[in-house]
Amino acid sequence: MIPSPGGFTFAERPEVEAPDARIIWHADFDPGTLRVIASPIGRGDPDAIDPALLAPWLTLVRDPHGEHAVLSDGWHRIRLDIEQGSLAGGDPVLLEYRLKGVASAGARILPLRRLIDLCRNRRFSRSLYPPDRRVARWILALRVHDAVQAGANQREIARILFGDAAGRGDGDRRSDSIRSRVRRLAADARRLAGGGYRSLMRRD
Repeated sequence: MIPSPGGFTFAERPEVEAPDARIIWHADFDPGTLRVIASPIGRGDPDAIDPALLAPWLTLVRDPHGEHAVLSDGWHRIRLDIEQGSLAGGDPVLLEYRLKGVASAGARILPLRRLIDLCRNRRFSRSLYPPDRRVARWILALRVHDAVQAGANQREIARILFGDAAGRGDGDRRSDSIRSRVRRLAADARRLAGGGYRSLMRRD
């Protein structure tokens, strides 16, 4: 992993496939990041978390501010910032969760439920990761951005995304609607590429 001065605390190597990437976003951009203190605890304590049991999903890096971790199977993720203590020692720990406020705490309740469920059941529960309806539009915007970078015009993009009828320019309502949609996607792509991607995780 690569230390990064941008939106990432640690960025992934660009050649890594998306399901294998373990990007650690800076907590300022990822409001679901759980801030924790890790203290030693007896192995038999019901509140103990054994880092060895999390090892299949755990990526852990360190900088002067502490440890930064992501638990991920490639499709689901939980972000932790360990401000004191360590998950690297291998011994059981007690995690003390640092929550405050109303809005700030609210963004961390679901990630906390996900962490507790993962520790109990050793899997990522699908019920705690409801589908995000925005993802399909983001993927289309990414495809539009790639097409624009490759030199395609909006009519060509419409044909690639929505079929031959979309690019004929015959003036029917469907083709007009599709071209309008491509223009909106192109605007989304420019906004995201210009830095708007940093706000995606902060949106409700």
